[in-house]
Amino acid sequence: MQKIISVSTPQHNILVDITSKVESIVKNAGVTSGLVNVYVQGATAGIMIQENWDDSVQNDVVSLMTKLIPAGIWEHDAQDNNGDSHLKAGLVGPSETIPIVNGKMGLSTWQNIFLCEFDGPRSSRNIVITLIDSEK
Repeated sequence: MQKIISVSTPQHNILVDITSKVESIVKNAGVTSGLVNVYVQGATAGIMIQENWDDSVQNDVVSLMTKLIPAGIWEHDAQDNNGDSHLKAGLVGPSETIPIVNGKMGLSTWQNIFLCEFDGPRSSRNIVITLIDSEK
């Protein structure tokens, strides 16, 4: 089974929690054992599993990426001024796969799924949610 969700991102360099959207798809699919893959379409965004206790971890991720990959110094910037966005997305990667255990995602208490927007704001980012049922 596959669904596409659309998420708007309010700014450049932000992590947006999409856990509840993915949980809803898993619940409605009725898969009790399997995998869910979360994949963002686009070369300047990524998917990351991270803590969501407060904003500090997300802010730290953005700060780290900004320090590691500063804006405005990359060859690709001559084309559309987002060379850093491509590099950040490449480091994070476009997807995460989570086990489904007893009908729920096998995330720990502190794990959430984040869309990492490195080139926003965007009115729409498409995220492909693919479920694999291990019992079929």
